[in-house]
Amino acid sequence: MQMAALFRQYQHPFEAKYAERMLPSQRKAIAAIIRCRTPEAGTIHTHCTSCDKSEWHACSCGHRSCPQCQNHEVSCWLDRQREKLLPVDYFLVTFTLPAELRDLAWQHQRLLYGALFNAATQTIKDFGLNPKHLGAQMGMTAVLHTHSRKLAYHPHIHVVVPGGGVNIKQSEWKRTGKKYLFNAFALTRVFRGKLLHEIAKAGLKRPSYVPKKLVVDCRHTGRGESALEYLSRYLYRGVVSESNIIANQDGKVTFRYTDGRSKEKRTETLPGEDFVWCVIQHVLPRGFHRVRDYGFLHHNARKLLHLLQLILQVVIKPKPKKERPAFCCSACGQPMVVTGVSRPTAGGRFKRRVMLSHAPPQVTMSGL
Repeated sequence: MQMAALFRQYQHPFEAKYAERMLPSQRKAIAAIIRCRTPEAGTIHTHCTSCDKSEWHACSCGHRSCPQCQNHEVSCWLDRQREKLLPVDYFLVTFTLPAELRDLAWQHQRLLYGALFNAATQTIKDFGLNPKHLGAQMGMTAVLHTHSRKLAYHPHIHVVVPGGGVNIKQSEWKRTGKKYLFNAFALTRVFRGKLLHEIAKAGLKRPSYVPKKLVVDCRHTGRGESALEYLSRYLYRGVVSESNIIANQDGKVTFRYTDGRSKEKRTETLPGEDFVWCVIQHVLPRGFHRVRDYGFLHHNARKLLHLLQLILQVVIKPKPKKERPAFCCSACGQPMVVTGVSRPTAGGRFKRRVMLSHAPPQVTMSGL
């Protein structure tokens, strides 16, 4: 069941109910998903040099919240993260924004999400630098999620942390304990203080009551790849996959999710306009980075990471750059040559660009 079809069907009741709450970035996301892979998004003309067949293909929208797009970007991100993996234990630390601060986060998303990133990552950095815990500079990858499994507004940060760090002064690698990173209760106390400090530094007025105990979960995840694969599901494809939308009847949409405690599959049924809102409310502000690397995993620390991989005897196998698959001819199955691209302009007209290359290009609908 396609998300674009649901958005078209429930567009009018959705706008009637939620127009006042929508942000500009969310309006743009809806428009992009609706026109995805339709002539309104543009068309690509291809030609087969083997059987002389020509075809037209509708472009995709390329929006990071569209479930039909960005598969190539997800694969490339996972490949880049796998190249950074070290032969150590990995941990997944989750920092959750308390319910009392969610209204403030909704009203000031860019500032609050930035504060959440800073508070979570600085907490882990400080624990790592403390000689009582590790005494080393740590690396980490942090990803912002704003949804619960039932698609409710629930901002939280997942941080994937290798179990170790670099002692710059002594030029050594220090490991954490096996299957143990830091005490979650101690992390909670420090995280609360840093979060409130970041909110004040951003010039925001926090609510009169903020709970003394926030939710911080720290768990061992093996060698790290499973945690990265979990995080990659929601990076570029939206918060719910189309395969989990199982029914659309009588103005109501039913989707499937996994219960966090029992791990059982459950279903939720909502009016169509409410379902659209549950999906679209998680669109991030334009240009806001959902995933960020820190420490020796940052792209500016490549030399240090390569040195660590040599010390830890990581076998780095060079991989060719992952290319986008070419369009294949529906008649003979051979790669086709892109001969033209038509794009809509601001005035509603289509501007065509002629391609002069005669080599099969590595271009797909999901990339245009």
